[in-house]
Amino acid sequence: MKTIIPSDISAVQLQQVMQTAIAPRPIALASTINSKGEINLSPFSFFNMFSTVPPVVIVSPSRRVRDNTTKHTLENMKEVPELVIGNVNFDMVQQVSLASTEYEDGVNEFIKSGLTMKPADIVKPPLIAESPVNFECKVLEIKSLGNFGGSGNLVIAEIVKIHINEKYLDEAGNLDQKQLDLVARLGSNFYSRNNENNIFEVPKPLVTKGIGYDQLPDELRQSDIFTGNDLGMLANVEVLPQGNFSSEKEVHLLAQNHLRNNNIENAWNVLKI
Repeated sequence: MKTIIPSDISAVQLQQVMQTAIAPRPIALASTINSKGEINLSPFSFFNMFSTVPPVVIVSPSRRVRDNTTKHTLENMKEVPELVIGNVNFDMVQQVSLASTEYEDGVNEFIKSGLTMKPADIVKPPLIAESPVNFECKVLEIKSLGNFGGSGNLVIAEIVKIHINEKYLDEAGNLDQKQLDLVARLGSNFYSRNNENNIFEVPKPLVTKGIGYDQLPDELRQSDIFTGNDLGMLANVEVLPQGNFSSEKEVHLLAQNHLRNNNIENAWNVLKI
């Protein structure tokens, strides 16, 4: 196993390792405004939700690695502690990438990227009309993590209003994860796309308790066929089925096919002798 001490490599190398390994990352398309009324729009992948009540998100406009300068988004939020965060889907990803260009101070990236400004209801920065969901946010705190190139600045912000494009709602009025078609940031120039062709569901054992990997019969745990994922699915049942279980490879392959179709009950039925 290759090991790395962060202080032994350059900031550029460390950033490449971290951004490639810690992925995919959701993208916050941040709309801000300064005290002169100049609007800025910029994407950030150092972003996520950290609380539901109160609804809090954190976005981190880091200092630039190459020259240790700060970004207009950060300076704007220091002057006007508000922002709008729009999420990013596949239909707008190229425009969002264009908005990441380091234009001069005072340049409005809405205009450069062709994205559309829409007045917000509570905060001063505008909404992003193309984003499926917009969050109007008030900045609670900005915490600097250092003064070096690559140092982050944690912007802790509370969501005060949410705007959802109704085309992304399902029949029950909920956001449809498949239709959102969100994109996420990976390392280097790579992104990932999350639509109905490549997302999948994994039942969470929150209410019920799975028997656990350690309670699986040896015939299954020592199988040359089952993967860790396969065994994890089999272990996510509340009660181990009664009886003996086959160690035959052909039987395990057949059970594995049922697992690939998320049919755990059928898989167990096949395995029982």
